Amino acid sequence: MSQRSSIAALAAAGLWLGFVATAVAAGVAATGKIPRLANGHPDFSGIWQTTSAADYDLEPHGTRVDAPPGAGVVEGGTIPYKPEALEKRRQNFENRDKLDPRLKCWTLGTPRGIYYPEPFQIFQRPQDLTIVFEFGQSVRTIFTNNTKHQDERDFGYWLGDSRGHWEGDTLVVDVVDFWDETWLDRAGNYHSDKLHVVERWTYLDANTVEYKATLDDPEVYTRPWTLGVILYRHREKNFQLIENYCFTLPYDQYYPYRPPQAQNQTNAEKK
Repeated sequence: MSQRSSIAALAAAGLWLGFVATAVAAGVAATGKIPRLANGHPDFSGIWQTTSAADYDLEPHGTRVDAPPGAGVVEGGTIPYKPEALEKRRQNFENRDKLDPRLKCWTLGTPRGIYYPEPFQIFQRPQDLTIVFEFGQSVRTIFTNNTKHQDERDFGYWLGDSRGHWEGDTLVVDVVDFWDETWLDRAGNYHSDKLHVVERWTYLDANTVEYKATLDDPEVYTRPWTLGVILYRHREKNFQLIENYCFTLPYDQYYPYRPPQAQNQTNAEKK
């Protein structure tokens, strides 16, 4: 397949997924009931996004040069860091304009990818949910087929290993096996590779989901703590994800390719 044909195929696929998401949203709005799979469990398929300022700082914060104010999304207000862990958080904060992994377009991690201010799309089947993030082209799978976490290994995953089960209409997801390279927000809140996350996804109405995540990390925190945000379904006509290839930005100057003589001419003109 030619490059032009490939681009056309991707564009057509994107338009189709946007059409499907819009159609599902319209059907949900018409019935007023939460969507369900054939097995009766809630169906979270759709395109979702939070309006919170959580990604700027999970804790309450005032206006900063690089962030709007926010009331915080942590239950109790503050993250219970161990005293020795606060120093690393302070260093992260002071160097956030250089160290935040998102600036390198790295995978955001769990739970940060959920409350990052870009949409994500869920595709759901009885045996799993697939989450496609607009940022960085990350894809996460939550298994709901009663499988267990993998045996202990010497490496982890950017998004963790996610295994879900149902408690009534709430999807409860147990996530382990992390890298320690991701941050929780732009303020430098962080975790180690011992992080353990338990998520709870619950419909509030047909187009609104309450998302809560409890984080436990004995190397960084004194106790487990919980954050919560609200997710809203995108219902705009033909709304779709637009791939954020931020990791290609440093190479934009080289594309489209120009012969060396043309580049030399441009450089001469700049002088």
